[in-house]
Amino acid sequence: MGCQIAMYCPMKATELSPADPHTVQLSSFPTKFYGTGRSLIICLLLSGSGIAQAVSVAELNESSLNISAVAASPVSPGHENPAAIAATPVVASTLPEAPSHHRFWDNENRTLFVAVATLDAADFAVTRANLQNGGKELNPVTRIFSGSTAALAANFAGETAGVIGLSYYFHKTGHHRLERIAPMFNIAASSFAVAYDLSHR
Repeated sequence: MGCQIAMYCPMKATELSPADPHTVQLSSFPTKFYGTGRSLIICLLLSGSGIAQAVSVAELNESSLNISAVAASPVSPGHENPAAIAATPVVASTLPEAPSHHRFWDNENRTLFVAVATLDAADFAVTRANLQNGGKELNPVTRIFSGSTAALAANFAGETAGVIGLSYYFHKTGHHRLERIAPMFNIAASSFAVAYDLSHR
């Protein structure tokens, strides 16, 4: 049984007869629809970006008005401005305090520790000289070590090491002010002890 295959070939636009009105309308319909749809999409995109810009400009104007109202509002000495109080935490939260970090063996600590060691050595020398001349140790802790020169030297060396260790502990725990105060306090105490021993020889 033979079968025939029908070939379908659409006619080109140049082969259409201009006398047929339906053919002309069907061929021009997709072009008109595509052009109109593309114009609508472009208009929607432009209007959406314009609305977004208008909203952002309105928010910017509103925030600038609020800032100028806070700055321009007078504050009487007896009454506080509630708008200024409300704006203060925002400014404070944006500027956190920067922590101070420094090395333990910086120039300031080295100077303090050299002064501690020097004054402890001077205190040892003056105390030893007074004890050898028949004097009496007034500090009850140092009095325990006043029986021999080696024990007395160990006492003052331990005092220097203890001050440095305490200062290092304050440094590691973040108490940098106490880190400086500990050797300063020892310097003041040793200076007083040396001056007192020298005046009572």
